[in-house]
Amino acid sequence: MTSSLIIIVSLLSCLTHAVTHPPTLFEDHEFHDGPWIVIERLDHPDTFRQLDEILPTPDELRLASGAPGPEYWQQQVDYDIKVRLDEATRTLHGQERITYHNNSPHELRYLWLQLDQNRFRRDSLANRSTSSPDFTQDQSLRSMRQHLELKEWEGGCDIHRVALSDGSDLEFTVVDTVMRIELPKPLASEAVFTFDVDWSHPVVRNTTRRARSSYELFDDGHAIYEIAQWFPRLCPYTDGDGWQNKAFLGSSEFATEFGDYTVAITVPETHVVASTGVLANSDEVLSQRQRTRLTESMTAQEPVLIITPEEALANEERVSDGNRTWVFDAEDVRDFAWASSPTFAWDAWGVAIPGSDRVTLAMSYFPVEGEPLWSRYSTQSVAHALEMYSHFTIPYPYPVAISVNGPVGGMEYPMICFNGPRPEDDGTYTQRTKYGLIGVIIHEVGHNWFPMIINSDERQWTWMDEGLTTFIQYLAQEVWEDDYPSRRGEPQNIVRYMMSENQRPIMSHGESIIQRGNNAYAKPATALNILRETVLGREQFDYAMREFSRRWAFKRPEPADFFRTMEDASGTDLDWFWRSWFYSTDHVDVSVE
Repeated sequence: MTSSLIIIVSLLSCLTHAVTHPPTLFEDHEFHDGPWIVIERLDHPDTFRQLDEILPTPDELRLASGAPGPEYWQQQVDYDIKVRLDEATRTLHGQERITYHNNSPHELRYLWLQLDQNRFRRDSLANRSTSSPDFTQDQSLRSMRQHLELKEWEGGCDIHRVALSDGSDLEFTVVDTVMRIELPKPLASEAVFTFDVDWSHPVVRNTTRRARSSYELFDDGHAIYEIAQWFPRLCPYTDGDGWQNKAFLGSSEFATEFGDYTVAITVPETHVVASTGVLANSDEVLSQRQRTRLTESMTAQEPVLIITPEEALANEERVSDGNRTWVFDAEDVRDFAWASSPTFAWDAWGVAIPGSDRVTLAMSYFPVEGEPLWSRYSTQSVAHALEMYSHFTIPYPYPVAISVNGPVGGMEYPMICFNGPRPEDDGTYTQRTKYGLIGVIIHEVGHNWFPMIINSDERQWTWMDEGLTTFIQYLAQEVWEDDYPSRRGEPQNIVRYMMSENQRPIMSHGESIIQRGNNAYAKPATALNILRETVLGREQFDYAMREFSRRWAFKRPEPADFFRTMEDASGTDLDWFWRSWFYSTDHVDVSVE
């Protein structure tokens, strides 16, 4: 890209109005000899004024430097979950024990839990705020089929029991996609509360509803299940917002607390499970040959097939003999997701993480329908993302990073992501499909940093995870290959959007933005690219970005913490930049007389 183009696009956002004529000072008044002071009233806003009137006042929780202060706190929630997939009815049945640590200085009288699956109830706020298809206009076959199937299918999470660990019931109230639990007595600061929840819900089919969690059914009757936002989990309780119990409408994603998980997943015996966390009972669910291959993959020079495509096909032909339980442990994660299918081939590759002595297993799970694209590019893309994001932020702290091919086009969770691109039925694929797969995997693996480690509120601030992730995705793609066809991050690619009237400021609530891809992904990524290349320079920008990541790893930053840290660590006043790029949709309006 040329420097002139970057400067032009930067001006597109940082300039709003200019003085087009000299001000007139008190023309009708007679002035006497001084001394006197004239206060000049300008007829335009000061684009370069500080953000003091916009940003929250710093305190000992969140410092003026952008760092967490000595009084910073956040809650912790630990989960012990047992879940069973009933493939005959496509239903999950779960029992969980939740341990809630009240690290806040406040007494809590109740707890709020998220029930994201209630989005699929017919009377949910999400459904009531969505227009039905206009059948007087042309509709795609997919749209018509989804509408008809939705009339026959209803989702939602059924809560069967909420109780103390001694079995005594707790009162609860469900409000759309959240649930309030009444505590038997107020929960004091620094106290711990443990309770149980039993629940069930159907899994939505990918042809019925576009969703972040669904199953894909093949012609032979086998299925791939990608399971996310699937269990009742605590809403965050934070210093800035109190309970974050906003309804889940399907567009904005989620906000959660960090915790430790033990999850036992019971599935048909022929299934292979990919999951957040580390497999704790490999000797019970993997063969000796598979365990040996997995060990060898840690030091291999290229991905090693743990289950070959041929073995996956043979596994599909077997008749399931009962069930099998896979157990996974995960520490310091903000959520938990998994995938299950008898169709999975599986490869793995040990990746040395830059800046640490850790070796992480990069892994991919895919059906034969993903070949040969997936064995060529998926795990390689996971490894590349691990190296690049570790370089530009902080070293990846988890033992595994997984990419799964299935019905979900692109979605991220701790240590695991779901990615949809596949070749044609004959195994051929276009350059667009190839780069589409590489790009979406780099992006979704990158989300392990934003927001899975640097834990922003996705439901409130979409750009804080999508924009930061897209920006480093752009840098990673530039390293992957010269002239990589990046869609987002290049200044020239955002000009048309920024010239349009159909915009919202980046600093808009996640449910209020329009043109989500441009607003939350492309524009923030472009802004940061210009900040790095033109305003700060690479050395200062990279130092500040690493400092932000270091300060807020496993904590919950707000936008002000990002803005202040970038200024604090770079030694540069950037309020004008944040105001014009993030708080405004202004355009260049300059004239000279």
